[in-house]
Amino acid sequence: MKLNKLMMLWLVFSLFHVKFTLAQDDNLITEGIIEFEKSANKFALIEKSLIKYNSNTMKEEFIKYKASHPQFLKLKSSLSFSSEKTLYMPSRNNESDLENRWNGKNIVSQINTVYNDFSTHTTITEKEIYGDFFLIKDSVRKITWKITDETREIAGYKCRRANGIIMDSIYVVAFYTSKIPIEGGPESFSGLPGMILGVALPHENTTWFATKVNIKPVILNDKHAPKKGVLTNYRKLFMKLKATFENDFRAGQDILKELML
Repeated sequence: MKLNKLMMLWLVFSLFHVKFTLAQDDNLITEGIIEFEKSANKFALIEKSLIKYNSNTMKEEFIKYKASHPQFLKLKSSLSFSSEKTLYMPSRNNESDLENRWNGKNIVSQINTVYNDFSTHTTITEKEIYGDFFLIKDSVRKITWKITDETREIAGYKCRRANGIIMDSIYVVAFYTSKIPIEGGPESFSGLPGMILGVALPHENTTWFATKVNIKPVILNDKHAPKKGVLTNYRKLFMKLKATFENDFRAGQDILKELML
């Protein structure tokens, strides 16, 4: 008799657990579009370049530049997600050319359109470099993450912080939400147990943060992947760019790092 009661209690508990788990799963978001804002501290980025070139003339020009330009450049982008696939697309029409130029060159730009398929761990990235287009087909970029206990709210979602290293040397701070059970994020940032809604590169003076999560049906497949550019992979492109900038001792490494992100 006692055994039957125990079995009955176990069955009731099991059914409750399954029902509770399904209820939790019903609250998970598996399709939608996330709006992101990229923010770059232009003054900090320019000051770093001035240290390399040590030009008094450029320093004087920078003083005038600060007086007539905003410190932070804001750029928009979106991330569509569905069925373990994501498509990150920058907005090309909201960059102020006047605000984004220093010494005749763009300080910050958005050069990547990124399609990731996490079921196959593959990426297709269209990258624009000085007017030339490259189509990178490779494995999803690996990032070494360490998850912390710190949390913050982003776009209405509780997110957990993770610290990471990308490209062997770039320090990354990311915030992800388990409410969206896809390991994607803006640009090529991914690899956490939930969608990344915030990214900061402290030493690069740049951040990406979600401003809104639109829950809506989304269909993504390989037909939506970018197709423009010379076919390559991460390693081949790195070697090509390295050979291009190897003679620029002062700025070559910084340019290479920026273009490979």
